[in-house]
Amino acid sequence: MALKSTGYDGNGTFAHGVHPPDHKDLAKDASIRVMPTPDKVVLSLHQNIGGPCEPMVKARQTVGWGELIGKGASFVSTTLHASVPGVVQRPMRMTLANGRHMDTLPIKTDGEIPSDRDLWEEIYGGHWPTTGLEAYDPELISRDISAAGLVGLGGAAFPTHVKITPSDKKPIHTLVVNGCECEPYLTSDYRLMLEASAPIVTGALLAARSVGAERIVIGIEDNKIPAVAAIRQAAEGTGIQIGVVKTKYPQGSEKHLIQALLKRQVPLGGLPADVGVAMSNVATIAAVARAVIHNKPLTHRVISVTGGGIVKPSNVLAPIGISFGALIDFCGGLTPNAARLVAGGPMMGFAFSNPETPVTKGAGGLTVMSEEEVRAGEESACVRCGKCVDVCPMNLVPTKIALASRYQNIGLSRRYNIMACFECGSCAYTCPAHIPLVQLIRAGKARVTAENRREGE
Repeated sequence: MALKSTGYDGNGTFAHGVHPPDHKDLAKDASIRVMPTPDKVVLSLHQNIGGPCEPMVKARQTVGWGELIGKGASFVSTTLHASVPGVVQRPMRMTLANGRHMDTLPIKTDGEIPSDRDLWEEIYGGHWPTTGLEAYDPELISRDISAAGLVGLGGAAFPTHVKITPSDKKPIHTLVVNGCECEPYLTSDYRLMLEASAPIVTGALLAARSVGAERIVIGIEDNKIPAVAAIRQAAEGTGIQIGVVKTKYPQGSEKHLIQALLKRQVPLGGLPADVGVAMSNVATIAAVARAVIHNKPLTHRVISVTGGGIVKPSNVLAPIGISFGALIDFCGGLTPNAARLVAGGPMMGFAFSNPETPVTKGAGGLTVMSEEEVRAGEESACVRCGKCVDVCPMNLVPTKIALASRYQNIGLSRRYNIMACFECGSCAYTCPAHIPLVQLIRAGKARVTAENRREGE
């Protein structure tokens, strides 16, 4: 299938949003380092949006690197593979960074996998074809992605095979690859675009073939010009377009990147497929290439370990299931004024306190914030300034949603379209009263979801 090259026709931005300090200078020039194989990993059986997977192994069973240890119990679920060789320990329940209590499979390492540069070459190195991909059957591409346990590595953790599956009901004409990485501090996608541009291009071509897209656009913010150059060079002659968009938060939101690149409006409560678009993150797309070309599952990912509270901000290739504490140690430890651990970035991430918390597939970063970075005013009453409304990229009224959630009014929460909020944090960032809008909305969404489940029973 020849890709259509119709020219980049986006307007480069979207309405509303904010411009928080990006703090990317801390780690953007730090080349990706390979984490040594840890003594153990702890793998959550729930690594994605949707249902958890069911364990396929038992305690004291020996497993190899990449071996299947968990199988998805539903279509919106994923498989799970051992990220190290070793012996499965007794299952235990742990609290993840997002506060959810989940069953996990600990594995004590017993065996070897490639180390340092050899591991990098095993995952991202070698030849990545851009021609002859018509030999790959679209349905088989989707099956390979499912078998590899891929989820959205940009943070959403939505099962990739669900997105990259041919559909007659909602035909896809354009694949958008998200290289914006608009979350402050985080630079793992940026470094991946610089250091592994070839598998990103190959993965994009394969994903487009799977969904039947005739066009591929890779969107990158204009504060990442070296990445633009690297991807453009790797994509030369493929028909892939590079769309440079304005730096603004949350430019990486799928609805807003589609608007910025394609001038298409995804309806409220709708999905990109409703306007003929499929979208995936650059790290996910690189994993697609490895899953299809080399039949290898997702066992490692690149993680930014950054912030004013970390001694040596870095970008690290690490196994899924490693503890955040091990990442901190690998990056020189904490500074004396370290004050808060955040899984992800400060806008959409989750604050947590236990360094033994394991990394999941969707964890693209660990931000260790200093006392100065977290210093904020005390919460006060809403002054009805309307700033949260002005910046909301979904045109919602965050204070009304948060108030309905605070009083556990499910009917009012629904009326204010609480489920349309994707928790970008723009409202909380701009709120002069320091109201924890995102936390309140997250709690309200959980109540609405639980109520929807009860009503469907």
